[in-house]
Amino acid sequence: MESALKPFRILAYIVGVMLLVLVTCIVLRYGFGIEEPSKFVSPIHGFLYMLYLVAAMNLGMKARWTWPYILGVMLAGTVPLLSFVFERKVTRRVEAELVTATA
Repeated sequence: MESALKPFRILAYIVGVMLLVLVTCIVLRYGFGIEEPSKFVSPIHGFLYMLYLVAAMNLGMKARWTWPYILGVMLAGTVPLLSFVFERKVTRRVEAELVTATA
């Protein structure tokens, strides 16, 4: 479980930052007619989000979470700032489970 936590945490932060960048690009595109940044950022964010989904699924399967919880963690990457909140929540949960498992 520990080995799956680090990639999840890294990708949660990266996806969170990229989602904020993407929202900025969308505002530039539809608010100001500047389309170029979103053409570059959108595919990168999409690829990174897919990696985040794999990392979340991997962690969820190793931690034996319920499917609704895994799906909630996966969907957290679609709402700006929520991936940061869930990263902390998931990290605390996994660390607590690791302490319980070793005790």
